[in-house]
Amino acid sequence: MGEIGFRDGLMDQIRLRESRFHESAFLFVLASLEFLQSRLPERRHVDGRELAHAVRELALERFGVLSRLVLDHWGVRSTAHVGDIVFALVETGLLMSQPGDSRQDFEDVFDFDDAFEGSYPWSAAHLA
Repeated sequence: MGEIGFRDGLMDQIRLRESRFHESAFLFVLASLEFLQSRLPERRHVDGRELAHAVRELALERFGVLSRLVLDHWGVRSTAHVGDIVFALVETGLLMSQPGDSRQDFEDVFDFDDAFEGSYPWSAAHLA
């Protein structure tokens, strides 16, 4: 992902709205949206749950067992953070939302511990 980035000044606009996350987190959410859309029969609006799950799937596909570590390094530690990123992108005009879309759509979609570490044989969940 090092070869792509936002055009000059756009990341500054995003940072005015949301400064907690690394630029790569914003790019990854956009990549996750495209990843999800490419798997649908036709392009359509997707909801927060769908996008949060797409972030998980793409992270696991790209980063495997390091997914949680990579997302954490970018500041993304929950599905609510994915929503914060999405709405920062909406506010800058990079994404569009539908009436009724809200940050709450992304809250508690899944637990990061379970989603990224719970299924591995060496995790504490399997040792109990």
